[in-house]
Amino acid sequence: MADISTIYKLSIIAFIYFTNVYGTSCPVLECWFVQERPGRGGGFPAAMSQEKSLLYINTDPEWKRPESQQRPSTDINPDRLYYITDPAATFCSSSLHPPEGSVQKPQCEINPFMPQPSSVQWTVSLTDSAHSPIYLQADWYSASLQGLNGQLSLSSVMRAPTATKEPAVLLSVSSRTPVVRSRLGERVVLDCGFWAEASSPLSGSGFTVEWRYQFRGDGRLVLAYDGKNDRLAETQEKGAELDFTALHERGNASLILQEAQVRHSGTYICTVYLPYILAQVAVELEIVEPPSLSIFPSPLPLSVPGQVVTVQCEASGFSPLSLELHWELMETDGNVRPLGQGSVSGHRQGPDGTYSQTTRLQLDSAKLDLGRGGEVTCVAVHPGGTRRARVTLNVIGVSAPSIEDSMAMVAVALCLYGLIKVISWTFISSGSEDAEKKAK
Repeated sequence: MADISTIYKLSIIAFIYFTNVYGTSCPVLECWFVQERPGRGGGFPAAMSQEKSLLYINTDPEWKRPESQQRPSTDINPDRLYYITDPAATFCSSSLHPPEGSVQKPQCEINPFMPQPSSVQWTVSLTDSAHSPIYLQADWYSASLQGLNGQLSLSSVMRAPTATKEPAVLLSVSSRTPVVRSRLGERVVLDCGFWAEASSPLSGSGFTVEWRYQFRGDGRLVLAYDGKNDRLAETQEKGAELDFTALHERGNASLILQEAQVRHSGTYICTVYLPYILAQVAVELEIVEPPSLSIFPSPLPLSVPGQVVTVQCEASGFSPLSLELHWELMETDGNVRPLGQGSVSGHRQGPDGTYSQTTRLQLDSAKLDLGRGGEVTCVAVHPGGTRRARVTLNVIGVSAPSIEDSMAMVAVALCLYGLIKVISWTFISSGSEDAEKKAK
């Protein structure tokens, strides 16, 4: 029993020592430290330098890095080893730490950061004082990370006591869905959440959330909310809103679009402001609506060898622009063979922003060897899915009649024979009556 008690005590001591030395740690992150090269001027763009760096992440605010902690035996500059405290544990996300031996790596970049007041109208109230606090006199960094398989986008601002290389995260903005796809008319939620260190002097002065839209050079303000004064900025955007309860209670700054439209496709930037600092992430929204197909004429007229039948297929109401149209023929024996693209028109855009396109195909039973016909199919391949529309083509007089054709011909002949007999009987009977009347 004494041995068991001794072992138990030693285990407790080892656990306490391990916790004090290593804290609650996460896997090491490989990153790039990127900054401007000094000495560049004359109006030329600043040259950038990048160095490999390692980020040691810990979630315990009370954790202190021991001087004896082993450093990696790599070619990384010791000045590019950073010991980061992240109480929110966002840096510990599984999407930022691939399995051992994985070829794919998360993207990570760390940069020097300069705190400064924002001049945006809805953030001015965050820095009413004209004096910068002494708290800003430190080493500041920003980090941008992209998780594996588009599972996470993260932006953080960190502060480190001067020359310590031990930054603590003060503000993190993240999105769990950096890429969103939606169909027309659906309710869309663009995920964005933020965390701020409550003990920081910068956290007690309120916050501001801003959503901006960008697409092919076009940009506009979608929504801006002053959390300090509980006020929304006036914008022209309709149908965009925040869940203010979730925003204040959990830092959920997700943008809600009540009804997705084609014009909503593009990049949305979620920015969270604290006094003197900001962090932002981008969310891509793609509206994907598959086409509706219609074939004209339907049904197709009967065709004889040598006759040309023109069939047209219209794909309408689709987005984005990418679309591939082609034709297929399922013959009477079940065999499917391609008939080509036909003559494809250009794209036409409707009032709602969706597109239409038409393909026209000439069915020459002689040139295309259509046999006795079959099922003609218009196929539209689109990012939103593949769509098909079908119409039946009947070619007559191609070969000896089948049993069904022979039976149909006999039935028609009998009907014609019966009709002729009825007509002849009618005329004969009426002629006999006239002759009798004349004789009387």
